[in-house]
Amino acid sequence: MIVTNKLHPAPEQAMAFFGADDGQPICMVNLLKFRDKAAYADGSEPELSGREAYARYAAGVQACLAAVGGKVRFGGTVTGLLLGEVEELWDMVAIAEYPTRAAMLAMVQSPEYQAITRHRDAGLAGQLNICTRAGSDADAG
Repeated sequence: MIVTNKLHPAPEQAMAFFGADDGQPICMVNLLKFRDKAAYADGSEPELSGREAYARYAAGVQACLAAVGGKVRFGGTVTGLLLGEVEELWDMVAIAEYPTRAAMLAMVQSPEYQAITRHRDAGLAGQLNICTRAGSDADAG
């Protein structure tokens, strides 16, 4: 299995993802890897860690989620691995729920969201976004 963290989806990947909207709720599992130091495009705030820059994004994204009917379901620091092997663990896991893929698209295109993405980009070395069907197989454990 090849795992590659990214900051943004390729255009064709985004088109396929958002084009597959079936009107059902989704949860996005975010596996986050932070930069050691924040890297703002304008060179500002070099004293911030990547985690601190991302925390600014996380504080703002909650209102963006709420505006489209979504919410943060979970956020936590990765502390270890029980099963499997990876070269390097992610730093944090966050799960966001959206009423539909269209709602997620509306959020990421909103001016409010666009205004906070600089903190996300400055803080993250990369991430994986895994789409799951909200509420399905809840008892699969």
